[in-house]
Amino acid sequence: MSDIPLSALFIALILLILLSAFFSGSETALMTLNRYRLRHLAKDKHKGAIRAERLLERPDRLIGLILLGNNFVNILASSIATIIALRLGGEGAIAVSTFLLTIVILLFAEVTPKTLAALHPEKLAFPASFVYTPLLKVTYPLVWIINSIANRILKYFGVSPEDTNGHSLSQEELRTVVMEAGALIPKKHRKMLLSILYLEKANVEDIMIPRNEVDGINLDDPIEEAIRLLQSSQYTRLPVFEDNIDNIIGVIHTRKAMHALTHGELTKEVLREICDLPYYVPEGTPLNLQLLNFQREKKRVGLIVDEYGDFLGLVTLVDLLEEIVGEFVTDPSDSVQDVQPQDDGSYLVAGSANIKELVRTLHWELPTDGPRTINGLIIEYLETIPEPGTSLLLEGYPVEILQTQDNTVRTVRIQPDKRRATVDHETD
Repeated sequence: MSDIPLSALFIALILLILLSAFFSGSETALMTLNRYRLRHLAKDKHKGAIRAERLLERPDRLIGLILLGNNFVNILASSIATIIALRLGGEGAIAVSTFLLTIVILLFAEVTPKTLAALHPEKLAFPASFVYTPLLKVTYPLVWIINSIANRILKYFGVSPEDTNGHSLSQEELRTVVMEAGALIPKKHRKMLLSILYLEKANVEDIMIPRNEVDGINLDDPIEEAIRLLQSSQYTRLPVFEDNIDNIIGVIHTRKAMHALTHGELTKEVLREICDLPYYVPEGTPLNLQLLNFQREKKRVGLIVDEYGDFLGLVTLVDLLEEIVGEFVTDPSDSVQDVQPQDDGSYLVAGSANIKELVRTLHWELPTDGPRTINGLIIEYLETIPEPGTSLLLEGYPVEILQTQDNTVRTVRIQPDKRRATVDHETD
């Protein structure tokens, strides 16, 4: 190489450093591509994305090709730098050239291109895929030999290069993706998506109407009582039972009953005939499964029963959908049953009020992993049934027991605006 001009050697060295930067940057870019966005772009017929996706189907071959090219140009660049050093300063300049070349490669062929690739992977990866696709075909025999040896070594450690399914997201990871989507997904839509993901963590008891709050038609009562209930009920479907609520014979649509009433044909026998068969739901059924069951069975109301067949409560399709999209009301204080705001900022809350509803609609910081109702939460904390007039701090909220009945707390006063979060639970 003594007859090659120094200028040609310097040009060759610069070109090799640029090639090294290309290999380093494109490697980082291809490996940091968002696989789900890549798949989306490939489905939209983006040519660069299609080629990049094909290359990443076997990352071992792609890495083998990139490292083969990168190491080749780096070693060749080192050899040329040595020749230049010998010509300019003799053997004493070799150490200096090695140091300078290391700094140049580190800055211009490693750190800078890799940082750029990490920040803008698509801008580098897609153009690079047009180069690597034919280059892989040309160098395939050599790449195959290198990969065969490397893959055999990996198999001793239990790693298979064919296993490229490690890019699927777990539910927790998907939840994190949704939460960090930012402006890409509107806040309301993010809440809906997160609610869907949380469905399998809740079961039907979390949203059911307890049996002691279920309005139903007792066929043992006079027909006038049934008519009064049909006319005043806020629900479109009511259970129909005989003797007691555990003996449910069906669920009636109030529209059918009122149609019979307007024609003067509403009797107990007619009520029995127009009832739909009861649809029973086992306790502990996850909400996501129950949503599918409602869809498959074409039902809107389910009767929750325990392992002994005893009636526990009632779950509706509307309540389940509200877990996803939120309450179908505009006034937050109306979205929770039995919650009455007072002029002094306090709330009169029924003991049967659902804690999750209070947390979701009124944004109170109450525990949702224990009892489902305010009554249950108070009794669990006090470990006894309190007398009217008892006061306590419940999760920092001042609570006053106003009414108890039938061994339950019926009504309480809660003052969320006077919360003292640093004070532990205390009772008067």
